[in-house]
Amino acid sequence: MTRKNSSTLRSAAAMAGKRPSGSPATGSLVTLKVVLRHTKPPVWRRLVVADSMTLGDLHRAIQAAMGWHGGHLHAFDIGGTQYGDPGTTDDVADENRLRLSALQKSRVTRFGYTYDFGDDWEHAVTIEKSAPAGEGAPMAVCIAGKRNCPPEDCGGPWGYFRLLEILADKSHPEHAGQREWLDEAFDPEAFSAASASARLGECFKRR
Repeated sequence: MTRKNSSTLRSAAAMAGKRPSGSPATGSLVTLKVVLRHTKPPVWRRLVVADSMTLGDLHRAIQAAMGWHGGHLHAFDIGGTQYGDPGTTDDVADENRLRLSALQKSRVTRFGYTYDFGDDWEHAVTIEKSAPAGEGAPMAVCIAGKRNCPPEDCGGPWGYFRLLEILADKSHPEHAGQREWLDEAFDPEAFSAASASARLGECFKRR
């Protein structure tokens, strides 16, 4: 993974301090749409989050809202600059040094987030709008979305499509094995904004 120079974002990142991730939202709330790329029909979530979130916080929010388990590496791509956890990923800027508020000041409205560098689950993140945060507003909630998160380690979008074909065909020679591997009644259409918000609430519960 290669990091490219971006003076505007570096300046914004330098001004970003640490904030307890369990704190309630202050300032503004930002509405984001997160779309899992290369899925048809698309898997997506709409989130309302605090603009004081760092990209590190946003990583946790996307994981919780989508339904990922967090066992793989990840990175954000913002204008060609890669952000992630320098402790686990080479050649990335520190995701905990850049807030959503700084992105908005830099007029960034769209960026990428990749989870699992083997399966390459690519997400398109769009900043849709912002509004003042009310008193006691949570750090993150999910207000809408569609479809279940693909199972971890299924081989990326291509592997997921193949898995769905196998699960839909009980006569397929791999059907029983794939059902056993999933170890659950996986429904690709299942989604609950309330359940996603509950996971976000647990992720960002007040300390």
